[in-house]
Amino acid sequence: MPDKFENVTIVKKANVYFDGKVTSRTVLFADGTRKTLGFMMPGEYEFSAGSREVMEMLDGEMGVLLPNRKDWQTFKAGQSFEVPAKSSFKLRLKGSVDYCCSYG
Repeated sequence: MPDKFENVTIVKKANVYFDGKVTSRTVLFADGTRKTLGFMMPGEYEFSAGSREVMEMLDGEMGVLLPNRKDWQTFKAGQSFEVPAKSSFKLRLKGSVDYCCSYG
C-alpha cells in the first residue's frame, strides 16, 4: 500500500461507531473504488461486512476472529487481513489502532 493517496475525494462527514470509539473517513477514487481511513480506541467490537474488505494495519495491534474461525489471530502494524463479503468479524484491541480498509 502506498503511504499517501493522490487525486481523491474525501467525504467530510465521519463514520462514527460504538459511541465514538471507532471513527473513519471515506476516501473515493476516480476509478470508483472506496477506502476508509480510521482510528479505533481500545475495546471489543463486532462488524458486518457487506462487501469484501481488506483491513491494513497502519499502527497498533488487534486480535481478530474471522468468519468461520474458532481461533483469534493477532495482526500488527504492516500486516493486513481479508474479510469475505456478507460476513461478520470480531475485534479485540488493548490499545489504539490506526487502519485503512479497502472494499470490493
